[in-house]
Amino acid sequence: MKLSEIKNHLKNLETIAFQLPNGELVPTHFHVTEVGKVTKNFIDCGGTVRNEEVANFQLWEANDYDHRLHPEKLVHIIELSEEKLQIPDLEIEVEYQMKETIGKFDLDFDGTNFQLKSKLTDCLAKDKCGIPEEKPKVKIGEWKPKQTSCCTPESGCC
Repeated sequence: MKLSEIKNHLKNLETIAFQLPNGELVPTHFHVTEVGKVTKNFIDCGGTVRNEEVANFQLWEANDYDHRLHPEKLVHIIELSEEKLQIPDLEIEVEYQMKETIGKFDLDFDGTNFQLKSKLTDCLAKDKCGIPEEKPKVKIGEWKPKQTSCCTPESGCC
């Protein structure tokens, strides 16, 4: 989800809720402690130089149960960040403190809740790094012999 998309969703909401991949909701007393731009410059395993940028939101829970972030306040924070940090309409990455480490998530919206979607690592240079493509796995009994020509020497069609 891009910054423009979250702002559009927020303008139609009365409350904000973030849902973790396991279905649990982030506690309602969360705060968005940071909105920023993260730039990652790197070389992949195939030797290609890459540059990625995302808008980063950091969600944090405190023992402050009396204050809840309202949609219009988050829109204001996003717009201020776009202006002051010159953030273009980037994809959003969300950081959230998990039990033992910080989780990083992609963001989606289901019409009610913002969905924190698990991120996965991947090789960006599969064609250069030498890892063979995974062959399809076939269960015994589902294997079908390779189709051959319908014309055989004894059929008389040749």
